[in-house]
Order: sequence, then C-alpha cells, then structure tokens
Amino acid sequence: MANTYHQVYIQAVFAVKNRGALITDDCKTQILSVIGNSINETGCKTIIVNGTEDHVHCLLALKPTISISDLMRIVKGKSSRFINDHQLTRNKFEWQEGYGVFSYSKSHIDVVYKYIVNQEEHHKKQNFRNEYLSLLDKYNVKYDERYVFENLI
Repeated sequence: MANTYHQVYIQAVFAVKNRGALITDDCKTQILSVIGNSINETGCKTIIVNGTEDHVHCLLALKPTISISDLMRIVKGKSSRFINDHQLTRNKFEWQEGYGVFSYSKSHIDVVYKYIVNQEEHHKKQNFRNEYLSLLDKYNVKYDERYVFENLI
C-alpha cells in the first residue's frame, strides 16, 4: 500500500519439542539457514538466526502484512519438514508448541544481535529455561509456569 512505512524489529525464541538436544553441530548450519530463508520468504527480513542444541533465537524485521502467529507457523512448519525430509536427526523432529516474541527499537538491534551471536557462550553460564524466564520477566510478560517450555527429556 502506498504511503505505508514500517520499522518493526522482533526476536522470536522457540524450542525443540521436550527440549531435546537435537540441533547438533552436524545439522545446525542447515537448520538455521532454512529458518532464515523461511523468514525471508514471508517478506520479513532475517537479521540473524542462531541457537543451541535445544532452542533457536531469530532477530528479524517484521513485515506488517504478516501476523507473528502466521510467521511462526510457517517458519516452524517449513523447518521441521526440512529436518525430517532430510533426516537431519535420528528421530522425528518437532518444535515445541508455542514461542516467545519480544519487540525492540532500532537502537537496541546491535545489542540483541550480539546476544544472539553469542548463544553458545551465553549458555555455558545460564540454561535455556532461566534465560527464557528472565526474558519474560524483563519485558513484564505474564505467564503460567505450567505452560513455559517443557522440561528437558
């Protein structure tokens, strides 16, 4: 639409079902690439995708014509299909239901980018559950602990 301008940055966080450590070094690059490409195919712009063996962080510029729920459905669906079609994991791969999404101003993008780049190092000091709960608390997101990502298998 003419005269429509936007600048919407979000970080999406989602986990492997049962937080299984399935994103190994052997398949990580392919998985992150598929996720980034899926984001771009929706018209959004991938800034960075990174994570560890049990979860992923995506920083992106959101296109206002796509809802976050549609974006997440597409990204998680395409990536899990790719992982299973190419047998990148020993067992059937699934993403856990749900996700976290947090918005940022342009002035925070560099900090969030560096945070996502350093996921491996960060998780030597803090586990994913504590990281996720601290994000929810930092942004005053009300949540029910019964529905925060399931425990590790």
